[in-house]
Amino acid sequence: MRLGMHLRELSRLRAGIVASALLALLTAAWSVADVGVLPPRWEPRSLELATAYTQVVVDTPNSAILDLRQGTAEIDALKNRAVLVGNVMASPPVRASIARRAGVPAEALHVVTPRTPKEPRARSTADTKKEPSDLLRSTDQYRLDIQANPTVPILDVYAQAPTAAASERLANAAADGLRDYLRELGASQRTPDDMQVELRQLGRARGEVLNEGIGLQLAALTFLFVFAAACAATVGIARVWRGWRVGEAVAEQWS
Repeated sequence: MRLGMHLRELSRLRAGIVASALLALLTAAWSVADVGVLPPRWEPRSLELATAYTQVVVDTPNSAILDLRQGTAEIDALKNRAVLVGNVMASPPVRASIARRAGVPAEALHVVTPRTPKEPRARSTADTKKEPSDLLRSTDQYRLDIQANPTVPILDVYAQAPTAAASERLANAAADGLRDYLRELGASQRTPDDMQVELRQLGRARGEVLNEGIGLQLAALTFLFVFAAACAATVGIARVWRGWRVGEAVAEQWS
């Protein structure tokens, strides 16, 4: 009943309703885009979050995985080598190679290295240090999370990017960039080809958007919240104004 009374009171304040709607529209637009007046600009914010996944086998040139002549000891050694190779991915030259292949700035790429029982948490480095502003740009980041399989010499590569296509490029660039770096390193140290680690990607990455339509949902929720708050403020201001006028009229009668 009281809600109906408030709505009836609000219906008489048409100017306030229009002002509330305009304010809500502007706020909703700002929530999904960077809006400017001088100079005029409209730059949509990156709100969607996409991810892609691929796997990389750390193997020998004569595949210890397929060659039955090699014992399980070689597989155990390769598991340890996989952790080492995964940590190399966070080094500046490899990260720069990955970023170049993915078409993103190297400083925008964050790499989380594999965890092990002895190192259960990812090490904090300069590029992974958290800041308050990261909350606002969490969906506009390029991130690689590398996990080492504890039972077989396989690296699980998880890529995060603003679009599905970008996440695919990033995941594939991680495998290709690391492979190229190891080959260049082996060539510079004159390591024979049959003595080098071989990386085999198990299929190209496929990306998908995790929060599709988030922009429209955010704009709608922002509009409803701001419009309701502005209408409530309009009714409150109107009541204060009426009370002020009544107070003035009473004061004039007694003066």
